[in-house]
Amino acid sequence: MRVVSGKCKGHPLRAVPGTGTRPTTDKVKESIFNIIGPYYEGGTVLDLFGGSGGLGIEALSRGMEKAIFVDKDMKAVQTIRQNLESCRLTEFAEVYRNEAERALKALVKRGIRFDLVLLDPPYKGQKIAALIGIMDQHDLLQPQAVIMAEHAVEETLPDRIGALARTRYENYGITAISIYEHEEGEGDEWEA
Repeated sequence: MRVVSGKCKGHPLRAVPGTGTRPTTDKVKESIFNIIGPYYEGGTVLDLFGGSGGLGIEALSRGMEKAIFVDKDMKAVQTIRQNLESCRLTEFAEVYRNEAERALKALVKRGIRFDLVLLDPPYKGQKIAALIGIMDQHDLLQPQAVIMAEHAVEETLPDRIGALARTRYENYGITAISIYEHEEGEGDEWEA
């Protein structure tokens, strides 16, 4: 695993010890950022199932100015911190050990709004649609925000969640990517 592009290009990243996480491959990561980026001029990113931190670090490397990483596993939190330190990105990041839904509720209280959200939960027992719904309902997203959800190809996500529409779907073998954004002119008329 490595940083694919940007100011930290080529920098190796540690994987979380054990078999509890499934890191996004460099090939899929490059494809994701070709769709949602590829580069940024500032902004805040949320990496909600941080794992090794590879996706959020990629976003920072490509120009996001701040990242918040969340993972419920202590080994993952430690790995994210080590990877941020080795990439010299610690000052641009916050790392929290928390369950995803509880973390979102804490972020609502802080009034933070995200330009990019990266969701790469474990493939078993995903609650992607519910989490996106929480972000939409509680105003955690900038108007131009992009949400990237990585999920098992057999998991079907809705085309619309609240005021967000799935604007792109890609299949990479057992992995699928769904991109959600606010659709212009449609606003809050949609039902979840």
